[in-house]
Amino acid sequence: MSATAVAPTSRKAASRRATSTRTVTKAEPLSMRIDSETRTLIDRAASALGQTRTEFMLASARERATDVLLNRSMFVLDDRDWNAFTAALDELPRANSELRTLLSKKAPWEKTQVNAKRRPA
Repeated sequence: MSATAVAPTSRKAASRRATSTRTVTKAEPLSMRIDSETRTLIDRAASALGQTRTEFMLASARERATDVLLNRSMFVLDDRDWNAFTAALDELPRANSELRTLLSKKAPWEKTQVNAKRRPA
Protein backbone atom coordinates (compact mmCIF):
# COMPACT_ATOMS: atom_id res chain seq x y z
CA MET A 1 0.00 0.00 0.00
CA SER A 2 1.27 3.49 -0.71
CA ALA A 3 0.31 6.95 0.43
CA THR A 4 0.23 10.19 -1.48
CA ALA A 5 0.99 13.63 -0.19
CA VAL A 6 -1.97 15.11 -2.03
CA ALA A 7 -5.37 13.84 -3.04
CA PRO A 8 -4.79 10.81 -5.23
CA THR A 9 -5.31 11.35 -8.91
CA SER A 10 -4.23 9.63 -12.06
CA ARG A 11 -2.43 11.31 -14.91
CA LYS A 12 -5.35 10.46 -17.22
CA ALA A 13 -7.86 12.01 -14.80
CA ALA A 14 -5.74 15.15 -14.47
CA SER A 15 -5.41 15.40 -18.23
CA ARG A 16 -9.18 14.94 -18.66
CA ARG A 17 -9.83 17.67 -16.09
CA ALA A 18 -7.42 19.98 -17.85
CA THR A 19 -8.99 19.38 -21.24
CA SER A 20 -12.60 19.35 -20.04
CA THR A 21 -12.31 22.75 -18.37
CA ARG A 22 -10.90 24.42 -21.48
CA THR A 23 -13.30 26.73 -23.20
CA VAL A 24 -13.65 26.49 -26.94
CA THR A 25 -11.64 29.30 -28.44
CA LYS A 26 -10.18 30.01 -31.81
CA ALA A 27 -7.07 27.96 -32.41
CA GLU A 28 -3.86 29.94 -32.48
CA PRO A 29 -0.91 29.09 -34.68
CA LEU A 30 2.25 27.71 -33.13
CA SER A 31 5.29 27.31 -35.28
CA MET A 32 8.65 25.76 -34.57
CA ARG A 33 11.72 24.70 -36.41
CA ILE A 34 12.80 21.08 -36.22
CA ASP A 35 15.34 19.00 -38.08
CA SER A 36 14.15 16.62 -40.79
CA GLU A 37 15.03 13.50 -38.77
CA THR A 38 12.79 14.61 -35.88
CA ARG A 39 9.98 15.54 -38.27
CA THR A 40 10.16 12.13 -39.91
CA LEU A 41 10.10 10.43 -36.51
CA ILE A 42 7.03 12.45 -35.47
CA ASP A 43 5.29 11.74 -38.78
CA ARG A 44 5.93 7.98 -38.43
CA ALA A 45 4.62 7.93 -34.85
CA ALA A 46 1.55 9.97 -35.80
CA SER A 47 0.86 7.67 -38.73
CA ALA A 48 1.20 4.59 -36.50
CA LEU A 49 -1.57 6.03 -34.31
CA GLY A 50 -3.72 7.15 -37.24
CA GLN A 51 -3.25 10.81 -36.33
CA THR A 52 -2.11 13.90 -38.15
CA ARG A 53 1.17 15.47 -37.16
CA THR A 54 -0.74 18.30 -35.44
CA GLU A 55 -2.98 15.91 -33.50
CA PHE A 56 0.02 13.85 -32.42
CA MET A 57 2.09 16.85 -31.37
CA LEU A 58 -0.78 18.48 -29.46
CA ALA A 59 -1.61 15.26 -27.61
CA SER A 60 2.07 14.64 -26.83
CA ALA A 61 2.66 18.19 -25.63
CA ARG A 62 -0.52 18.14 -23.53
CA GLU A 63 0.46 14.81 -21.92
CA ARG A 64 4.01 16.01 -21.20
CA ALA A 65 2.75 19.29 -19.72
CA THR A 66 0.38 17.37 -17.44
CA ASP A 67 3.23 15.09 -16.34
CA VAL A 68 5.51 18.02 -15.56
CA LEU A 69 2.86 19.80 -13.50
CA LEU A 70 1.80 16.65 -11.63
CA ASN A 71 5.41 15.79 -10.87
CA ARG A 72 5.69 19.16 -9.14
CA SER A 73 2.56 18.66 -7.04
CA MET A 74 2.15 14.95 -6.35
CA PHE A 75 4.46 12.27 -5.08
CA VAL A 76 3.83 8.71 -4.01
CA LEU A 77 5.56 7.02 -1.09
CA ASP A 78 5.51 3.46 0.19
CA ASP A 79 4.44 2.92 3.82
CA ARG A 80 7.98 3.11 5.25
CA ASP A 81 8.81 6.35 3.44
CA TRP A 82 5.37 7.84 4.21
CA ASN A 83 5.88 7.18 7.93
CA ALA A 84 9.35 8.77 7.80
CA PHE A 85 7.94 11.76 5.89
CA THR A 86 5.09 12.38 8.35
CA ALA A 87 7.43 11.88 11.33
CA ALA A 88 9.74 14.56 9.90
CA LEU A 89 6.78 16.93 9.45
CA ASP A 90 5.61 16.30 13.02
CA GLU A 91 9.06 16.87 14.52
CA LEU A 92 9.58 20.31 16.04
CA PRO A 93 12.34 22.32 14.40
CA ARG A 94 15.44 23.03 16.44
CA ALA A 95 15.57 26.63 17.62
CA ASN A 96 18.17 28.71 15.81
CA SER A 97 18.80 32.39 15.17
CA GLU A 98 17.52 32.24 11.57
CA LEU A 99 14.23 30.69 12.69
CA ARG A 100 13.82 33.25 15.48
CA THR A 101 14.46 36.08 12.99
CA LEU A 102 11.97 34.65 10.50
CA LEU A 103 9.27 34.19 13.12
CA SER A 104 9.74 37.70 14.48
CA LYS A 105 8.94 39.29 11.09
CA LYS A 106 5.41 40.20 10.06
CA ALA A 107 3.97 38.30 7.17
CA PRO A 108 3.66 40.36 3.95
CA TRP A 109 -0.14 40.40 4.26
CA GLU A 110 0.15 41.79 7.82
CA LYS A 111 2.33 44.75 6.79
CA THR A 112 -0.40 46.71 5.04
CA GLN A 113 -3.82 47.38 6.42
CA VAL A 114 -6.73 47.60 4.06
CA ASN A 115 -9.56 49.98 4.92
CA ALA A 116 -12.13 47.76 3.28
CA LYS A 117 -15.49 47.04 4.83
CA ARG A 118 -16.04 43.48 5.94
CA ARG A 119 -18.49 41.61 3.81
CA PRO A 120 -21.20 39.68 5.58
CA ALA A 121 -20.64 35.92 5.58
